[in-house]
Amino acid sequence: METIVRIGLDTSKSVFQLHGVDETEQPVLRRKLRRGQVLEFFSRLPPALVALEACGASHYWARELQSLGHEVAMMPPQYVKPYVQRGKSDAADAEAICEAASRPKLRKNFVPIKSPEQQGAQMLARVRNQFIGRRTQLANSIRGYAAEFGFTAPKGLSRLPQLLIDIKADSTVPDLAKELVDALAAELARVDDEIAKLDKKLMQLHRSNEMSRRLAAIPGVGPIGATLLSIKVVDARGFKSARNFAAWLGLTPKNHSTAGKNRLGVITRAGDGMLRTVLVAGATAVIADMRRRETRSWPWLKDIIARKPPKLVAIALANKLARIAWKLMVSGERYRPASSVMPMPI
Repeated sequence: METIVRIGLDTSKSVFQLHGVDETEQPVLRRKLRRGQVLEFFSRLPPALVALEACGASHYWARELQSLGHEVAMMPPQYVKPYVQRGKSDAADAEAICEAASRPKLRKNFVPIKSPEQQGAQMLARVRNQFIGRRTQLANSIRGYAAEFGFTAPKGLSRLPQLLIDIKADSTVPDLAKELVDALAAELARVDDEIAKLDKKLMQLHRSNEMSRRLAAIPGVGPIGATLLSIKVVDARGFKSARNFAAWLGLTPKNHSTAGKNRLGVITRAGDGMLRTVLVAGATAVIADMRRRETRSWPWLKDIIARKPPKLVAIALANKLARIAWKLMVSGERYRPASSVMPMPI
């Protein structure tokens, strides 16, 4: 067999497609494998660069291939798609992955391989987010059904108990409706208990992680934001600058420049949506606190609040918080409030 220097691996649940090239970039391997054949096949190959898309189960396969002595490169699917020629097929995808892995410009976009512990911590954050979404769904359902019988309540989960009491005490509400509302309320209480348990686990992760404790000192980040940053950012040094990190989070404007004219639009919303949401929510809380008490000496923020829309100010501050967090993750320093008085251009 010719010497294989690079292999593109297109993964799926049960069928895996391989495309390998030699030193002259000529195809020398085109093969389809079943799931149970993959590791056995790669164990017989000499060490090579194996490239695959960063998708479901890709971190597992990356760890297994590394244990067999291969170098593994994972790439976001959006960077592989331009190399797919004409129709889409497993063979075309594997060839495109192999070709994309050869591009030096894409090396900076390779995805770090996560350990099982890191994936477990990320799973905790995602499951918690799913439960929070389910709680919101149940609360909205109760409010919607209550409105059908003339009951309304102010915003906030804390207002729901009184709403449930009012529904139960009203004799005009049918018994069937009361039973169904009680079922929704019982499910809401169960989900609320699960969220409380997950919050405790998240706080345990926060207390056991030195980086998370340092990041929590940043205004607007807090324990949850700090834990998510420490979980989701595997290697902060993979970003060349703080701006690149903010861009990865989708907190920088889209560029529509042409013919020498710079046109910046809305934020890109790229990267991790959960992390971006937490940073924006934290920034909004900082702005609200500053308007109420004016306790923070950030002249640049006061100036922006006075002349820009609230949402734009929140995004600008979230961008600033992301840059501060990157600096702390890379340098190992602790947050110093005095450094935050530096003016920020916008």
